[in-house]
Amino acid sequence: MKNGFVSERYIPILSGFVLATLFIFSAIGLYFKSKRNTGYIIADDVAQLTTILENINKTCKIIDFDYQQNWINFLNVGSFEGSEVGTMNLAYPQKWEGPYLKDNPTMQEKEYMVVNTNKGYFVTPGNGVKLPKGDIIGKDIKLDESADIMQLIMDGTLKYRGKALAAPLDLSSPEILPGVLLSP
Repeated sequence: MKNGFVSERYIPILSGFVLATLFIFSAIGLYFKSKRNTGYIIADDVAQLTTILENINKTCKIIDFDYQQNWINFLNVGSFEGSEVGTMNLAYPQKWEGPYLKDNPTMQEKEYMVVNTNKGYFVTPGNGVKLPKGDIIGKDIKLDESADIMQLIMDGTLKYRGKALAAPLDLSSPEILPGVLLSP
């Protein structure tokens, strides 16, 4: 030591230690912030998609979806022929007001989906999405016909910090008018 200061040869070692410590704390903070952001983004996307699909139902009347799990990859469609857009079948396709979004939202490069269960339709993250608590949709959380998605939301499996990561899709109204053609 020279006059109470650290020898010049130790400065690179101390600098490296300080930088490594800052890097480690930054990485840990980013990891936890990423998990938090994932949960909030999923909750916001699910709420937005549910609202859009329920609005489509009000104007076009969603009859049903083709499959048990249906990718939501058609909200950027401006116009289409027939009564089906993506996997969604409409009673009044001529009333389509799309595109509803510029880009269809995804999480971890997976499209969100409408899941048909014995208890109704639900908007959920897509298969393969890792939720903030570590569960993976389709692997740890099976969303088949018998899945009780409302129970999964209520028990916290599909919830993050009080926000639902899935939502029921209300397709109960409006009614299809008798004698009205379902497609042009």
